[in-house]
Amino acid sequence: MSRLTTVVQRVRVTFAVSWPLQYASILDMGRLWERLLRRAELPLAYTQGYNPHARLQFADALPVGYTSACELLDIYLGEPMDVEALPAQLQAQAPPGLGIVSAAEVAVDAKAPQSLMREAVYQVSLRTDLHAAEIAAALSELLQRTTIPFERERRGRMQSLELRELIHDLGHVSEDPPWHEVQMRLRCGSNGSGRPADVLDAAGLAYTDLRVHRTQLIWEERSS
Repeated sequence: MSRLTTVVQRVRVTFAVSWPLQYASILDMGRLWERLLRRAELPLAYTQGYNPHARLQFADALPVGYTSACELLDIYLGEPMDVEALPAQLQAQAPPGLGIVSAAEVAVDAKAPQSLMREAVYQVSLRTDLHAAEIAAALSELLQRTTIPFERERRGRMQSLELRELIHDLGHVSEDPPWHEVQMRLRCGSNGSGRPADVLDAAGLAYTDLRVHRTQLIWEERSS
């Protein structure tokens, strides 16, 4: 059976990630989705060439260990299908830790979601002996700074960056000692992405455990 290579429909799926899938790498996630879509018998469109792959585009790689309620995946189809029935069709084949939130058709020639990604909102839970007032004060002081030089290890090498440019908003939300919840709105995309753990370290906040949940991806309005 020949594989479809002409794209006639593009569907944007919003999905959630929780345990145990939160420990999958982006490569693992790509392979997982290809298997899932084949089991769901979707008419996938494939790349041409010696080693064809299903045409899929993730909006942004979810860091290993994070959970999420808002991940985006564009699926390119070689034949049209009923998008309204797609979430249930996909959920029936999904492994534990993957929740299908919604699906919507977008223009075939719309820009890639990763090229339009600008910000991400995180719900960050940290286990600490600090009081709520101390956490709030440290985050407020960090926001008031005009520069935050920072070093991050990447691929075995130290990378210097300006962390302040990656922080858009911070705030202490709630407490249930020893856990405290902080909300962060950080840059996300091809121009650099902020990491919640880096922000806490820069603020001088010590913790013994950390849980990060991505609640929203923000992109340019012309993405649809």
